[in-house]
Amino acid sequence: MSTLTIDTYALVSKLKEAGIPEQQAVAQIEIITKTIDAAIEQARHDYELDNLVTKRDLKELEVELRKLEVELRKDIEILRLETKRDIAESKAELIRWVVSVGVLQTVLISALVLKLAGTL
Repeated sequence: MSTLTIDTYALVSKLKEAGIPEQQAVAQIEIITKTIDAAIEQARHDYELDNLVTKRDLKELEVELRKLEVELRKDIEILRLETKRDIAESKAELIRWVVSVGVLQTVLISALVLKLAGTL
């Protein structure tokens, strides 16, 4: 929460130079500063000044979003490459199984043919 800084000593001195008694000058300045503080607080409440977005805030957000975008693109690329690798591994494993089953099937058929040929 920001505050407005007022040089009350200078104001009191100026009022005293104008011929106003010191106690009256001090009282006037106190009333003025309290009124200003109240007006600022009311404006802050009415216009939600604490929630205003500045150009600096927007630029910082834009920079953060760019950083996140770069990170996200890297993550997506990593996932894409991992998926390709997993597919290639699955494909190689499937080929090994198919070849193994083919060899086993050939051996079994050959054994059956030899067995049948030997019994006839």
